[in-house]
Amino acid sequence: MTLEPQVLVHPDADAVAEAAAAAFVHRLASAQAAGMIPQVALTGGGIAETFHRAVAASPGEVDWSRVVFWWGDERFVEADDDERNALQARRALLDALPVDPANVHEAPALTPGADPDATLAVAAQDYAAALREHGASTFTVMLLGIGPDGHVASLFPGHAGVGVEDQLTVAVPNSPKPPPARISLSLPVLNRSDAVWFLAAGEGKADAVRRSLEPGPVAEIPARGVRGLQETIYYVDEAAAPPSARA
Repeated sequence: MTLEPQVLVHPDADAVAEAAAAAFVHRLASAQAAGMIPQVALTGGGIAETFHRAVAASPGEVDWSRVVFWWGDERFVEADDDERNALQARRALLDALPVDPANVHEAPALTPGADPDATLAVAAQDYAAALREHGASTFTVMLLGIGPDGHVASLFPGHAGVGVEDQLTVAVPNSPKPPPARISLSLPVLNRSDAVWFLAAGEGKADAVRRSLEPGPVAEIPARGVRGLQETIYYVDEAAAPPSARA
């Protein structure tokens, strides 16, 4: 049975990232001590970059060569495009750690000169094939942001991808947030996580955080539809915290 979400409030975005990074390192080390090979899904955005740098600065007692990395979603752009979540994570985190390249599973990038609309569906299928081949039954930690509109990964309110239940991944050709072409894990796969951690900071996220914690249609606020098998934690700053969680 999935527990009710927890909301952990910190003074600012840096404190959110530091707290989540410390918890992340501890959870991976504990999983490895129990004989597991952790599988984690990273996210993108400004607070994610701060989180990545915090983990890289304090890597703890983790055997990083035995951690498997995925992404909850990816912008379908060329591999060297700064919009890539994976490129951001490599620069801020993965390049600083002794990871095994064979354990880093990026979603496919757009081939230079290719039409994203013509190749997006195949790229999403390729990411799903990688999950089937190299993924585990559950993720140890699923890291997620939340958009001001309540979107999670690249599953947006009112979009058909929110309702996909029979696929591991979703091709998103018409994201309302640029770039328009994206690849996302489906809701059932996002929910295949022992721990789901949302990272959010700033007043612009407050309404989405509040609404995602309230009952209602998942199609309206997709973040409502993601909950961990063991825990769901919102790491938020004071500006993004719902009124019920503020001191």
